[in-house]
Amino acid sequence: MEGEPSRTAMATAVARARHRLYDDAPWVLDDPFALVLVGPIWRLIERRTERHYPEPVDRAYRAGIVLRSHYAESRLVAGEFAQYVVLGAGLDAFVWRRPDLVRTLRVFEVDHPASQRGKRDRAAELGLPEPGNVAYVPVDFEVDTLADRLDDAGFDWSARTCFSWLGVSMYLTVDAIDTTLRTVARCGPGSEIVLTYAPDDEALDDIGRQFDQIAGRLAADAGEPIVTHLSRLEAESIATGAGLEVADHPSIEDLVDRYLSERRDGLRPYTAEALLTARVP
Repeated sequence: MEGEPSRTAMATAVARARHRLYDDAPWVLDDPFALVLVGPIWRLIERRTERHYPEPVDRAYRAGIVLRSHYAESRLVAGEFAQYVVLGAGLDAFVWRRPDLVRTLRVFEVDHPASQRGKRDRAAELGLPEPGNVAYVPVDFEVDTLADRLDDAGFDWSARTCFSWLGVSMYLTVDAIDTTLRTVARCGPGSEIVLTYAPDDEALDDIGRQFDQIAGRLAADAGEPIVTHLSRLEAESIATGAGLEVADHPSIEDLVDRYLSERRDGLRPYTAEALLTARVP
């Protein structure tokens, strides 16, 4: 419906919440705000997810969703950044679940106007505050440019900035991905963008392949089709072609070793989404 977050954004928020509900602590990402932001419809979304995805696929999917956010925020913490830009923020509750980081940053939440309006209205209903150093930047990429809207929000192009761009690029054309990366390349040296992309079929294991097939069908039915799959070399080539350098391009095994190796429940993310960090030289 007009003014509501996208179906994909709501499903992603429910996945973050279900990790907290059903997987063992310590949680990869602790998001106590996800369910209340989605509202009572979360139960319908959960039933729909369980109906479409076999349990091993469902578990790997929610592991991937929380791991990608954990990874992005780990890059944010590790760097000396003055600004944090969340591209395609959806129902991510970063500004409420990480006040320790928000206090030290200028945060820009970027999303489609309808999705952003729905989120802010819901947050107001819940009595959640809007911190003074957080700017909400509505961008309709059909008519707006990211650079222009960031300018309007007071973005400092010379400042060292971290961008988080999770779960978005697969819905865009290669040209649109390139345009966004070229915008990031205008930022101060040392600025980074953490992005995810949909790998090509050769990079998928059985669970990843099942997820990719099911998710592709559901996304198309929801009017948000997946349009771009990339190989590792293609993803790196797009980043370097836009004027960035590859800072980190972890494999699934790298991510498991870094963040999940001490878990006893065998939690492992799906292979249907890959992470890449690119940096302004």
